[in-house]
Amino acid sequence: MVGDSEFAVLFGPVEHIAVDRGLSEFRSGRPILISGAGPSQLAMPVDGMDEARLAAFRQLCAPAVPYLVITSRRACALGLAASGPVGLAIGSEEGATKILALASDASPDRIPAVVPVSAAAMAAIDLAKLAHRLPALLMADGASVRSSAGKPSLIKVKADAVGEVRRAASAALAVVAESSVPLGGGLQTRFVVFRDGIGGSSVAVIIGRPDLARPVPVRLHSACLTGDVFGSRRCDCGDQLRLAVARIDQEGGGVILYLEQEGRGVGLANKMRAYALQDAGLDTIDANATLGFDDDERDYAVAGRMLRLLGCRQVRLLTNNPAKLDGLAQAGVEIVGRVPLHGPVNADNRRYLTAKATRAGHKLDHLLGALAEPADPDGEPVEPLPRR
Repeated sequence: MVGDSEFAVLFGPVEHIAVDRGLSEFRSGRPILISGAGPSQLAMPVDGMDEARLAAFRQLCAPAVPYLVITSRRACALGLAASGPVGLAIGSEEGATKILALASDASPDRIPAVVPVSAAAMAAIDLAKLAHRLPALLMADGASVRSSAGKPSLIKVKADAVGEVRRAASAALAVVAESSVPLGGGLQTRFVVFRDGIGGSSVAVIIGRPDLARPVPVRLHSACLTGDVFGSRRCDCGDQLRLAVARIDQEGGGVILYLEQEGRGVGLANKMRAYALQDAGLDTIDANATLGFDDDERDYAVAGRMLRLLGCRQVRLLTNNPAKLDGLAQAGVEIVGRVPLHGPVNADNRRYLTAKATRAGHKLDHLLGALAEPADPDGEPVEPLPRR
């Protein structure tokens, strides 16, 4: 006979199970019920919504009228003063295309009237961010939602449980697999794969044989498909990764934490949306804000736990980003030094790097000299990568 305590070990807290299932629903673009102070709220991401899904959502919550919830950053981008989530009255006349424009376009046609939001709005936004959806949702009073034989049961999530699960996810991080992986040039590495409490995976790449009892060179590297894999010239991510590998190899060994945090934590699809806004004239900071995100959505608690599980307590961090120093220190890792990684400046990434230096405090001293030089019309790097 299995008791309640054994089931708790197998499934975890009931509220956390609901958040996990709600996260899966949001990833699939389906609605959920979120309960907090006051009546439960029906919530559905607008990302990926078409006219048919919009009509079905309106029918599901009728006679309640849905409204659009956006973040304070998105509200400010629209010219609305806000210190928290904002509701916009969309009525029954707005179609899916216009609602998505309200959530993500730099200059939508019109801004609807502001309406009050429920206490569940912040939890809905946090869950949408975890699902790597736009932080914009249709919400409505869920009191009128009734079950029927032909409709699957809606997942019900407690608002305060969303933050708890987010914090618990990094604490549950564990090693799930590891193996030696020889790289080009005879470089010997060991890949250690970690899995967190909500299914996310990150990798520690241990280069050489570092003495983890002493300060170790460490690079926290957020995954960048465009730069790391395809060599995109509009960022310096791939260049920094290669510089870090070379530097760690030269020092006899160290660790690269390859974190599942594409686009400073917003996910690949939202990163592409931000790129489109940059092509229209915004810089990288304003593009993220226009989509409703903070300047940097990454959480370095995962990195701190990865290092602790590896037995690494003191690091020399290979970074230009002061936020990584602060984040790792807050995660309990002692930082004994910082090593800059200055990749090439070219005509495609110059504006991006300038925004990082002037608005996000990145230490890019080499950029000052490059800014004094005219942009290379052939798109060749202004500053060559050092060779190993």
